[in-house]
Amino acid sequence: MPVAFIPDIQVIKLNTAREEVWRYEGRILEQSAESIMIEAFFNGGSRPFHGINLVNGDRFIETYYFDRWYNIFEIHDLETDRLKGWYCNVTYPAEFVNGRVSYVDLALDLLVYPDGRLLVLDEDEFDELTLSESNKQKAREALKELMSIFEQKTY
Repeated sequence: MPVAFIPDIQVIKLNTAREEVWRYEGRILEQSAESIMIEAFFNGGSRPFHGINLVNGDRFIETYYFDRWYNIFEIHDLETDRLKGWYCNVTYPAEFVNGRVSYVDLALDLLVYPDGRLLVLDEDEFDELTLSESNKQKAREALKELMSIFEQKTY
């Protein structure tokens, strides 16, 4: 018998003006001083996405870091729980306050397929953001770190 999903955290995605873009609920799986890992279920509408079929209800294991410039979403199939891949957002470090985890999305993303292929997404959107040179550099370094994590299979 499946365990009921009881949400205990809200996830809030913000743009660089700190305006809310998307909000959904999840369940905390692990928490430390450096990160929080949650389980959430996709609600963005079923659709193909760069060779991956995203389906409403797909299970996401999401890790948010309070000291790193990215988050990592592990995507699992709704029906079989098969790994579909990882979606990584380059962001400012996440904030966790009053049962809410929020992050400022910096447009730059990395999609990792189960076979290890990497696909960098939205570089053009990142280039259009108004960020300080220091923050642009930190974001680029975060992307390199993510790529290294998956190339070395240390995730």
